[in-house]
This record gives sequence, structure tokens and C-alpha cells, in this order.
Amino acid sequence: MSLAPRLDLRQSQSLVMTPQLQQAIKLLALSNLEIETFIAEELEKNPLLDAQPGGGDEGADPVPVEPASDDGARDGPADAGELIAGGGEAAGEAALDVDFTAETFHHDSAADSVGGLDGSLGLSGAGGGGSEDGPDFDNFGSAALSLADHLMAQAGASIDGAELFIAAHLIDQIDECGYLTASLLDVASRLNVPLVRVEAVLGVIHSFDPTGVGARDLAECLALQAKEADRYDPCMARLIDNLDLVARGDLARLKRICNVDDEDLADMIRELRNYDPKPGCRYGGEPTLAVVPDIFVARRGMNWAVEINAATLPRVLVNRAYYAEISGGKQDKTSKAWLSDMLASANWLVKALDQRQRTIIKVAGEIVKQQEAFFLKGVAHLRPLTLRQVADAIEMHESTVSRVTSNKYLSCARGLFELKYFFTSAIQSSEGGDAVSAEAVKSAIKALIQAEDPKKILSDDTLVELLNAKGFDIARRTVAKYREALGIGSSVQRRRQKALEGVG
Repeated sequence: MSLAPRLDLRQSQSLVMTPQLQQAIKLLALSNLEIETFIAEELEKNPLLDAQPGGGDEGADPVPVEPASDDGARDGPADAGELIAGGGEAAGEAALDVDFTAETFHHDSAADSVGGLDGSLGLSGAGGGGSEDGPDFDNFGSAALSLADHLMAQAGASIDGAELFIAAHLIDQIDECGYLTASLLDVASRLNVPLVRVEAVLGVIHSFDPTGVGARDLAECLALQAKEADRYDPCMARLIDNLDLVARGDLARLKRICNVDDEDLADMIRELRNYDPKPGCRYGGEPTLAVVPDIFVARRGMNWAVEINAATLPRVLVNRAYYAEISGGKQDKTSKAWLSDMLASANWLVKALDQRQRTIIKVAGEIVKQQEAFFLKGVAHLRPLTLRQVADAIEMHESTVSRVTSNKYLSCARGLFELKYFFTSAIQSSEGGDAVSAEAVKSAIKALIQAEDPKKILSDDTLVELLNAKGFDIARRTVAKYREALGIGSSVQRRRQKALEGVG
């Protein structure tokens, strides 16, 4: 066997995703608002692209979804890399429906893989929606005044000289909630000034609006607000010094420590609840943005209509008149190649956006079919559903369904929901019937706790018995996990909370 270096020639076949196919796959995971940004960037780069506001095909009707299933078989593509460039409708959908991580594709480097494309906008909350008039830009006319600017304006009107410099340094150490995060001793050492001078400046900051700003902990923040309200007597001071007992609802010890009766303690706790534990949060910060739905679902007779929100998608067209105008003149080889590339890129983008919308409609339509009981009767009738079930029903790859449901929101008569919301794990029925959704179980737990008697708080064991009576075969640890996921405290915590509410 020869150990000398040599050159070998090998022939092999591999399926490589083209850049166009990779980009088309990326588009599936983007929300409508992210697609709008992507289109704006493409319009800047490609002179052959035109956009019209209020996108979508003019006069296009919503796609009807019948309660029945199965749309028929779909022929598998022979070459996914070619279909996106020149195939028809069905071919285009098949091209997008690929698993790019599969070994079928050849990856020369990490750049060949399409990863981390969720592109989450970090939006939360319910509501929002596009209208033909568009967003109200008057709401974005001016930026909110930050807490630091608000405090510096007051400091400039109250103090000057070296004290103003110390105040600026302290204000810079106040977080967005209004609390001073730095040690006064560190500040005095850093600025090379006596500690008593820094404390005096902090005392001035404590008099600024909002009341309680510059406090070093919650107790000091509440004490400042109690002093401003002229309620900081020895009893209130002892109550504020024992906030841990207030949190635990230990009313008996609080009465002994504060040396007050039930009526006075109730009045003090009521006063304490009126104070703001985070006085700085009312200034600055990022404005709350409404979630804009990507898909609309509405009942139409016995069927459901599923429609893309075209208000957030400009209609992209290829300006063939402009192409004919500039291609008719004299051109060198480089200009001709550039123009040809621009035309191919424009044609690809229009086709890719159309295929994206068809794929989203197809996935959303199947979700509506599978979860029809939810849309008719509510969350208690949400069925267990997995990505694979939807993928098998519409004969697409599971990864395609995952991308389509990322960062997409569906608006219906019951509210605004993320598409991922409809995919939940299954809880077996204790009576041997059909399994139920985990979200339905959470809804039942929440309803039971909301209806519990304040004098008879339900323990997790009791909740298990009540849920078993409703037909849910569920363990105690699962009940505790779901309760904590809903942000609901234990029976001990709820009992103390009810006691505090009764006092307050």
C-alpha cells in the first residue's frame, strides 16, 4: 500500500440548495411586518420591482375551509433546487417544503445551512389589526421623556455647582424602576467627596418627582411615599420595616409589632397598596406595540374563511415596461448580464411571496379544520395537536409547518392567538375517551381556583380529585406545574393573599 501523496478524481451526486431556495425558506419563518421590511430592502436594490400599497390581489376572496379533511395527494419534486426557479404553483410549494438539515443536501460550510431564522419581534399582548387607513402616526410624534431627563431637569432647577455634578452622577446610577443601584460610599470614593455631601444630594433627589425615586430598596421607596402623604408615623414605619410579614400575610404578628387593632392594620395595609413600588416605570421605556395579525379567520355559513392580512403586505410587481425601455438601448456585456440578473431576481421574489402566502393559507386552514371545536366553543374544547399531524394532513414536511407557524398571529372572533398556541400536548381521559389538550386542562384549573371559597382554599390534591371528576386523568405534579405556569400561587400563598384582601 502506497503512503505517498496522490491526486484522486471522484464523481458523486448531491442535492445543493440554491441561494434562492434558501431565501424562500427564510421567508416562511418571517411575519408580515418582517416581510414588509424585507420587501423594502429588495425595492432599494432592484429597479425592476414596483410596490403598491395595501397588497394582495385586488378582488381576491378569502380561502374557504370546509370542516372535512384531505386535499388529495401531492406529487413529490424530483429536484427542489430547480422547482423554485421555474416550476408552477404546486412545484413551488413543494420546493419550499424541504428539510434543509437533512443529509440529502450538500453542505460545504455552516453558511449553507439556514438556521436561527425565527426573527422574533418580541411582541406580546392581544389586539391590533390592520386597517385600510394604516397606523396612526400621530401616536409616534414624539419620544417619551426618560426618567433621567426628568430628574436632571429638576436637579438643574434645585441645585448647582459641585452638588449638581454629584446629582448627575447619582441620577446616572438610578435604574428604570427608580432605584439607586450604586453604593453611596463607592460614589463618594469615586468622586473624591465626603460621604455626608453625597447623602445630602441624595436627600434632595428624594424630594423629586416621582415620589420614591432614588430609593435604595423597596422599604425606603414606600417610606418616602408615606412621608409625602404625611402617613409615616411609628406604626407605619414598623409596618414598612416588616414587609416580609406583609407578603406572608402574617397579620397576627403585624398587629403585635405595630401595636394596632384590626381596623388600624387594615387601614395601614390599604394605604400601603396605594403606593407605587416602581415609581420610575411611568417615565421612558419602550412604547407598548399592538400585535398585528398575519391571518384572519371568520365563519362563513357552514365553512370557515381564512385570509392573509394584506394590509401589512405591499403588492410587489415586476415593472416590465421599464425593463423593455432600458433593454432596448445599447448595452455592453456587463450591463446586459446585470439587467438579466435583476429581472430573474424580481421574478423570483414575486413567485416566492406568492408561494409563501399559499403555504401559510394551507397550514392555517388545516389548523382551523383540526381545531374547529375551539373556534366554535372556546378553549375548553381545544384538541391535542402536533406539527406532525398538520404536516401529514397537508402532505408537507414537519419543518415547513414549524417555520410557517413561527411569529405568526391569527385573528378570529375569540381574539388574537399565536399559531403555536394551537399545538398542545395531550392529557388522557380518565374515562377512556378522547385525550384533551393541556390548554383545556389549564383553563379548567384556572376556573376552579377562581371559583374557590376564600375560606376553603383548594389544595393541589383537591384539584386533582376535581379534575378527575371532570374526566381528566392527571397527576398532582402536573397540576402543580400547570398552576405555576398560569402564575397562580400554592394553596398556602392563596390563603394568605385572600386574608390580606379581606383585611385591605
